[in-house]
Amino acid sequence: MTNRYGLIGFPLGHSFSKKYFTNKFLNHSIDAVYDLFPLEDVSQLHTILTEFTDLIGLNVTIPHKQKIIPLLDSISDEAAIINAVNTIRISRVNGKPFLEGYNTDAPAFEAELIEFTSGQKRIALILGTGGASAAVAYVLGELGWEYQFVSRNAKKPNSITYADLTESIVSKSKLIINCTPLGMHPDIDTLPQIPYSAVTPQHYLFDIVYNPELTAFLIRGKQQGAHIRNGLGMLHRQAELAWDIWQK
Repeated sequence: MTNRYGLIGFPLGHSFSKKYFTNKFLNHSIDAVYDLFPLEDVSQLHTILTEFTDLIGLNVTIPHKQKIIPLLDSISDEAAIINAVNTIRISRVNGKPFLEGYNTDAPAFEAELIEFTSGQKRIALILGTGGASAAVAYVLGELGWEYQFVSRNAKKPNSITYADLTESIVSKSKLIINCTPLGMHPDIDTLPQIPYSAVTPQHYLFDIVYNPELTAFLIRGKQQGAHIRNGLGMLHRQAELAWDIWQK
């Protein structure tokens, strides 16, 4: 029987996952399909599981990485600490779906970060407070980095608002990670409102967005001479980690 995998989130027009996995299946002669399931409400997952009984693996993207957790039967220790899930392994127990949640954002980002910064530790700013930012903060903490969140309302501990973000803070924070959807296709002209004038050639700007490959955030960083990296490599690492989980 052909195995089915897919992606849930909303909207999904930005996703490269279907193309990535479809090519993987073709190149390795794997009998499988990968579908996109644009779910505006995460509770619609039940309908998908009922309709597609051959579904054995899901990726999860915004805005459901945290909302999906109450619907799961088990969750990995790392995903529980991060409080976000982006990969689900589906098995059947007495004919009913059993959902196991994992987080591949963290190990994928860690590998990218070490490669990008050559393992050097710096002070970091995390733009945004969603599921992806939680994984980024987890990795930074594990690696011994200092970091601070930046968001619109600063409700999260260790966070400030964009209005509070000064040139001095940006100047000393040599790693800046955009964990917001700002700049993502189709809204490619949007970007986090930070003092870009304080960005220097000693800065490293990482954007988890991968479509477009060069976001407005990264363009501004490049204009200041900063090192830049998008989320495409992280996406590839996430995909392969998810595949390993599905094949357990």
